Amino acid sequence: MATAQARDRARPLPALVDWLIDHGIEYSLHEHPTTMTARETARAEHVSPQSFAKAIGVVADGHRALIVLEASDHLDILRARHVIGAAQVRLMTEEELGEACPGCEVGATPPVGSLFELPTYADVTLREDPEITFNAGSHGWAVRVSRPAWERSAVPVWADLAEHRNIEPAWFRS
Repeated sequence: MATAQARDRARPLPALVDWLIDHGIEYSLHEHPTTMTARETARAEHVSPQSFAKAIGVVADGHRALIVLEASDHLDILRARHVIGAAQVRLMTEEELGEACPGCEVGATPPVGSLFELPTYADVTLREDPEITFNAGSHGWAVRVSRPAWERSAVPVWADLAEHRNIEPAWFRS
């Protein structure tokens, strides 16, 4: 007998599965324990955070867009302003993200802006990976695809969008 939690869990976004099939992209869909961050999902999927693509919703001069980064990266808002060509860029609120990406659990948006009529920008570091994994619209499902196939179909604008932090410990820098 299924547990209440399993019955209540959101399924993968049907539009994403249709998009993958329509674009001839081979994919593997995985159910995993509920996770709330991209790093947790990468861990649950047994993939490196560098090969897990997280989608971040932004508002740039009043227009919405998706920005795709590695799970371990943070968005550099100033770089995003420059790349998008906007005077102001901010993260979408949860309410805005829910409106912009219907059918997705907030924070589990797949990095396919065309599903939501949003432009997609991706950090150049994702180009180093032969495969990427990302949320399938649910905190309990992820999909793994060939990165070149995703790139051909999602048609992201590639740019340097990640914040470059010095993550070395202080004792190492002296």
